[in-house]
Amino acid sequence: MPSTGFTGIYKLDATTIDKAITRTSAGAYVLTREVIGNDIPFTVNYAGRSDTDLKARLKQWAAKPGSYTHFKAGYCDSPKEAFEKECGLYHDFGESKLLDNSIHPQRPANASWKCPRCKIFG
Repeated sequence: MPSTGFTGIYKLDATTIDKAITRTSAGAYVLTREVIGNDIPFTVNYAGRSDTDLKARLKQWAAKPGSYTHFKAGYCDSPKEAFEKECGLYHDFGESKLLDNSIHPQRPANASWKCPRCKIFG
């Protein structure tokens, strides 16, 4: 089974996000709809990123009741690194066949970055 490379599992609510994400930064994340318990592994249902403010992006998800329950996340040093991490998560966890992501992660309109795993932007 692939790994996200993130530590911790956090409840997807504003209070927990404030405690877990302590700085403004680009970053990547995964979300799950599963109820988390001691013997239940984290099932990745969605992979995403923020190019500028990971905390704000996660709070947008938290404001959508009934969608996802928990998250894992990590900071990235740049928007490009966040894009590449999201691409890796997307490919590692089943792409649109298994994830709620309906399409491959998009790069910013002004960027010419390529996915490190496929030729979608080749």
